[in-house]
Amino acid sequence: MVKLVKVFKVVLTLMIAMTLTNMSYAQCATFNDSPNGDAALKAHSVYRTYMSSIKSVDDMSRLKAEDFQIAFDNWKAAYEAAPAADGKRPSHWRDGRKIYSYMISSEADEAKQKEYYDIVMKMYDEEQACYKTKGQPSYALGRKAFDMFYGIGAEGKKLRSSYDETAEVLAKAIEIGGNATEYIVLDPYARVVVYQFTNEKMDKETARSVHTKLNEIADHNIANNAKLKAQYEYAKTTMNQVFAQIERNIFDCEYFVNKIKPTYPGNEDDSEFLKASITTLKQQGCESESSPFLAELEANYAKYANAENERRKAEFEANNPASVANKLYKEGDFNGAINKYKEAIANETDDSKKAGYHNSIASIQFRKLKNKSAARASALKAAGLRPGWGKPYLMIGDMYASSTRSCGKEPWQQRMVVLAAVDKYAYAKRIDSDPDVQAEANKKIGKYSGEKPEKGDVFMAGYKVGGSYKIGCWIGENVKIRVN
Repeated sequence: MVKLVKVFKVVLTLMIAMTLTNMSYAQCATFNDSPNGDAALKAHSVYRTYMSSIKSVDDMSRLKAEDFQIAFDNWKAAYEAAPAADGKRPSHWRDGRKIYSYMISSEADEAKQKEYYDIVMKMYDEEQACYKTKGQPSYALGRKAFDMFYGIGAEGKKLRSSYDETAEVLAKAIEIGGNATEYIVLDPYARVVVYQFTNEKMDKETARSVHTKLNEIADHNIANNAKLKAQYEYAKTTMNQVFAQIERNIFDCEYFVNKIKPTYPGNEDDSEFLKASITTLKQQGCESESSPFLAELEANYAKYANAENERRKAEFEANNPASVANKLYKEGDFNGAINKYKEAIANETDDSKKAGYHNSIASIQFRKLKNKSAARASALKAAGLRPGWGKPYLMIGDMYASSTRSCGKEPWQQRMVVLAAVDKYAYAKRIDSDPDVQAEANKKIGKYSGEKPEKGDVFMAGYKVGGSYKIGCWIGENVKIRVN
């Protein structure tokens, strides 16, 4: 009994193996293999008369309805009897895909569309299993993945596979095809990788591995496939433009060094190139201590940056003499500052700004160079260019107040100089409503209000209260005599 069971198991195993072999054989049958080979060949000849000029799915619309039906019926008979046709050309699978793709576009029923889509996918698998395109072992898989990604059917209602399913087929196509993988696979695979990685369905090691493999395929064909070199070059360019979306997330310093290095010759003096390259490398973790290329870029950019900074500085100074004047003032070059303010005045058309420059000159002449006469002249120019501005007069008042000893021998004469200073403060207050000017004027008037000459001293000198007194020295102004 035990022996009988063992024999039964052996027989059953052989029967299963024979069944699978027959199924595989039937799937790949040719005209010569099929028991209905003659009928299949005849049906093939009939449908090909309609399909011979059909190069794409869009061309199918040229067939009349009755012609399409004849073509379809005969294609189906030929395909079912001999899927592999003559064994040399995969015409039944490829024509079948055109027919069913067209039917998807023409069909309104979604269930039927899905049925036709599945048939197209099945015929890709059959072609891959039974027919090996010379030099392109993964041709059918690559084309299948292409359709899975970009879709089959009319615009607006294309049927597509999920990215997960498409990624599996793409990976298989690359595995089988190697360097013979067709160029049309590169761009959609890059897009699937970017999507999968971005949506955390693929780790960076896998994404990086696919990127490397696809570029190796492209580079191999660019170097060795003269017939399709241009197509692989274009595919590589578009593919890497897609990968650029995630390359900063999946690659480290070395990758970007190798990417940028070939573009460096000829761009050594391009500041934008240098700056962008340095930024990219640093963002990807490069350090000049461990990356000679980054160190070279930085050294080259430093030379440009120094020269550019000097150029910009010269340009700025030429266009902004007032700023240069302020800088020179802070450095202690007072005459240089005055010359730059004069240059600014010569280049300026706005009287209010000119007034400000004249006032700055007056301040330097008065407080730093101690040239009060020139300072007053500059302050008056400032006041003349900006009517109602009290600050120049406050400064003139300060000039007078600081000249009491040099412009008066007697104490009462010195106090006359103070009266002249108070008059300037009062005038500034009268013409300018600015709160700061008002506050400063009041403060200074209060400070000197008790510094009037004594009545007896004025009388003894031969002057009358309320009369006029001319101050000598550099001031040379008349002042109304007021006493304590």
